[in-house]
Amino acid sequence: MHRMISKEALEHLRKKYPPGTRIELISMNDPYNTKLKPGDPGTLVLVDDAGTIHTAWDCGSGLGIVYSEDSCRPV
Repeated sequence: MHRMISKEALEHLRKKYPPGTRIELISMNDPYNTKLKPGDPGTLVLVDDAGTIHTAWDCGSGLGIVYSEDSCRPV
C-alpha cells in the first residue's frame, strides 16, 4: 500500500535524484506495467510532492517509481 512521504524523506529523495539522473529499475509493483523489467535504464524527470520518481525510460515507458512500492538506483 502506498504510504505518505515525510517532508524529510522527500527532501532526501530530491537530493539523491535530481532531474537528469540516470537510474536503473530494481523492482516495480504495478499490474499495468507491460514494458519495464528489472535492470531497465531511464532518465529521471522529477520527483513530485508524493515522492513518485517520474522517469523517461529508454524503452519508451513513462511509468513513475512509486515511493514505498517500487525501487530504483542511480547509475
